[in-house]
Amino acid sequence: MDDKTETGEDAGGDVAEDEEMTPPENFSPVCGLIYRSSFPRPENFGFLSKLKLKSILMLIPEEYPTENMEFVKKEGIRLFQVGMSGNKEPFVHLPDDVLSKALEIAIDPSNHPLLIHCNRGKHRTGCLVGCIRRLQNWSLTMIFEEYRRFAAPKARPLDLQFIEMYNEEQVSRIASRKGWLPLHW
Repeated sequence: MDDKTETGEDAGGDVAEDEEMTPPENFSPVCGLIYRSSFPRPENFGFLSKLKLKSILMLIPEEYPTENMEFVKKEGIRLFQVGMSGNKEPFVHLPDDVLSKALEIAIDPSNHPLLIHCNRGKHRTGCLVGCIRRLQNWSLTMIFEEYRRFAAPKARPLDLQFIEMYNEEQVSRIASRKGWLPLHW
């Protein structure tokens, strides 16, 4: 018998090498303890466990699959759902108030560490992250570059327009009053 225990740990207490540690597609730190990704799959749960997430912000209207709900419950993660429709020509547009609701959840430190995701971690997640960058006073050039990097090969002009035109005044006021502004990000 080798020196691995029944729990998958070797005698030194390290996790077995064969345990899945695969991040979701488009995974990346955003700032502080905010992360972004595509929709997490079961093969990503080991990786996400290591982040010690307190919250997940899901930006799609569909129900979470059973295996994801079991993971969230097992890990004690709070699940927020702000169902957004993506900006698609000619008639589907993301409403400001929906994005504001998601933004308030995302920047509230009591929800961190937080994972933000939609289906592919590109467009809806990109709009939200772009608005976080606006709160951080990033230039539009840098915001659009980051958006395009994650949305490639299919950046949506309406998303870029939304990020540019989004009026973050209400969220900025709330964030300032609660001390959430990302001064230390």
